[in-house]
Amino acid sequence: MILRIRSRDGTDRITVPDAAAATVGDLQRLIEARATVPVAAQRLSLDPALLLPAPQPPLLSDPAAPLASLPLANGSFVYLSYPPGARSAQPPPPRALTAAGSFGKKMTMDDLIARQIRVTRQEAPFCSAASFDRDSANAFQLHVSESLAFAVKRAGFLYGRVDAETKEVLVDFIYEPPQQGSSDVVQLMRDADEEARVDAIADGLGMRRVGFVFTQAVGRKASETGEYTLSNSEVVQAAQLQAEGGIPEWVTAVVKLEVGEDGSADVHFEAFQMSEVCVKLFKDGVLETEVKDSDDPRLSKMRKEVIAGGKDTMEVDNDFFLVPVKISDHQGPLSTGFPVENRGIPLPASALRSHMDRAKHLPFVKRISDFHLLLQIAAFLDVKADVPTLAACVGHQAEVPEGYRLLIDALAGQT
Repeated sequence: MILRIRSRDGTDRITVPDAAAATVGDLQRLIEARATVPVAAQRLSLDPALLLPAPQPPLLSDPAAPLASLPLANGSFVYLSYPPGARSAQPPPPRALTAAGSFGKKMTMDDLIARQIRVTRQEAPFCSAASFDRDSANAFQLHVSESLAFAVKRAGFLYGRVDAETKEVLVDFIYEPPQQGSSDVVQLMRDADEEARVDAIADGLGMRRVGFVFTQAVGRKASETGEYTLSNSEVVQAAQLQAEGGIPEWVTAVVKLEVGEDGSADVHFEAFQMSEVCVKLFKDGVLETEVKDSDDPRLSKMRKEVIAGGKDTMEVDNDFFLVPVKISDHQGPLSTGFPVENRGIPLPASALRSHMDRAKHLPFVKRISDFHLLLQIAAFLDVKADVPTLAACVGHQAEVPEGYRLLIDALAGQT
């Protein structure tokens, strides 16, 4: 356990090797070795009032008291007072003063809280795995590789189910919102009405939004300090959408092109969760959301000082925020033959008729078991009543009511 020992001369970090068995006396001896203040001269307290000219707070006066019996955790402050000249070695000169720098400078409560934010790696995700419908994943990556040549970023929202027992996320379709991509950023130009129709379709299918997927361009900005998995702008976007997602199992997937030593290129899917700390930093306004061209893409900037890797810093390696998720695939309940929305090419007028004609040998409910087709039809239906009802027929592979059949046939005939 690491404790931060605050005195009028600054802060020392003390590592307590066996916190479960250590006592106050052990801590005092560690302080003597690190801060060169003799045990006899030390006065310790958990109350910062110890360092103020005010009535003295309760002291940690029993050397035999176990640290485990005190309200201490990794990174906690212990306050140390001692007579002038008690240190046998003076502390190093302080850093240049900042708004929350030297003890002699007034500090706000926000400054004090910010100094206690610890950025550590999250060891395990909240979802056990992420499985992608093969056809949906393939349709997404084919567009990026064949039409966009991985030259610009592309993104989509993942929809599917979360297994209540195993916590596995099953992605059954991908919705691609209106967007504009470059080599480093994909800007979502979200359409609230269209998203409402998407969510209504998902609800009828017994699904929900479960994550976000984006591609990385082959010409993305390089970092002078090393390789990176996600850029600072990607961390911000992923944290924002995970915070909006509202479920602990939310998954962020990355699709990228990897070139082997022999020159061959393969498309790879990877899945992550943004750590709880990352999402909290975003929600609390600590994570800097304005990314400048001059910023190192490997590092995420903070608006307040945090502790990462055992030191105070205003920049955090993006890898600290990533929690890898196992990835697999499955065959979902929907087909993917209908043209995908918002790809910059107007939907052909004959798209619905052509699709229905190609699948005319199938039962009617099978012919419309395609999310992208349902999304086009949904524009002509009541989003609160008709859209979930029609999607439920698809979800249960039930008979489609005649009224919906007539409407769809009419739409196909009109195109």
